Amino acid sequence: MDFTIEQKKFYESFQNMSKKEQEKMLCDARECVKNTGFNYTLSLISGKYKMTILYTIAQFGVIRTNEMQRYIEDISFKTLSANLKELEQDGLIIRKEYPQIPPKVEYSLTEKGKTLIPILNAMCAWGYTN
Repeated sequence: MDFTIEQKKFYESFQNMSKKEQEKMLCDARECVKNTGFNYTLSLISGKYKMTILYTIAQFGVIRTNEMQRYIEDISFKTLSANLKELEQDGLIIRKEYPQIPPKVEYSLTEKGKTLIPILNAMCAWGYTN
């Protein structure tokens, strides 16, 4: 891995600090990250399947649970249901249930959820180029 000159300088100065100074610096960095938009975003989309679920819903617009499970091949129904529930509670997806037999449930993105799609598209593009 190649490091920039700034990264090398930081590493050298970090190595020259006392253990107490290093520990304080790391604690300060964790506190700083904890209160950022980055951390908030990760709290919403972290996990093995949440980004995949959001991306799948974005691709199809409105999708049913069983369809989604077919597209995300290695996810169990229990895991899919739990992730969908969390994404709904976080305000990223809408769950629409139709009162019929058999039950019909469809999922779509909220306006808030749609704002994550450019980020997911950028990650997809990055994956293709790297």
